[in-house]
Amino acid sequence: MSGIHCFRWSGWSSGGRRGRPPRAWRGPCWPAALSAPAPAGWILIDRNGRHFGTILNYLRDGAVPLPASQRELEEVLCEARYYLIQGLVEDCQLALQNKSEAYDPLCLIPMVTSPKEEQQIISSCSKPVVKLLHNRSNNKYSYTSNSDDNLLKNIELFDKLALRFNGRVLFVKDVLGDEICCWSFYGQGRKIAEVCCTSIVYATEKKQTKVEFPEARIFEETLNILIYETPRVPDKALLEATGGAAGGGGAARAEDEDGREHRVRRIHVRRHITHDERSHGHQAVFKD
Repeated sequence: MSGIHCFRWSGWSSGGRRGRPPRAWRGPCWPAALSAPAPAGWILIDRNGRHFGTILNYLRDGAVPLPASQRELEEVLCEARYYLIQGLVEDCQLALQNKSEAYDPLCLIPMVTSPKEEQQIISSCSKPVVKLLHNRSNNKYSYTSNSDDNLLKNIELFDKLALRFNGRVLFVKDVLGDEICCWSFYGQGRKIAEVCCTSIVYATEKKQTKVEFPEARIFEETLNILIYETPRVPDKALLEATGGAAGGGGAARAEDEDGREHRVRRIHVRRHITHDERSHGHQAVFKD
């Protein structure tokens, strides 16, 4: 067949590996690819031997399983081009094309199944973590009229933030916790802030559960958590500017430094509201 050259030799050595070649090398070989024969009848091929087994198997069988990794595929393609094995070149190019055209999910959101799993995810993640806990079945009382809409708004905002900050922040969902709707923000493996969106409203005849949608506060805490992207300890001045650590100076600041670094900001949008404290049905006095 035109363009096909067959060679025989007693053995090969590539990248420090030795072995017996196929009886016929089914592929074009050229002086640049093979150096002068080494002693004892060996032919020295001056290439990395990592993928040489793949090359030999393709020459023996006419087909070979290709690696799943894109990087390894590109390495095999480079070797196939060096040895001028056009069939393997085309197989690698087709596999790479299929990988580029395959659907790759833009954003993956873990759903925690236990507190232990949640702790493992947070402690092992090098990125900041934002967790939304939403569990509508946790209510002891009936919901107010706007609570369902606000709960959905919290979930929708979580999805939008997950898409917006994908790759920079890990977003986690929890549907098994004790709260109804609560945001938690973690940096460097510890909780930095928490925004609780539920409260108990004491109406005239019965208590009701109210879910709020503090959009501005959630945005603020999400932006604050970005200062924990880098593995280094965040700058003290930046922490103070964003509320991450209390201000102060002198010896008192140095003595209480560790306590401030591990303090969690807990924001409760609404707490207990008594009927007697609501003069017009809308004005509220909050009690912690």
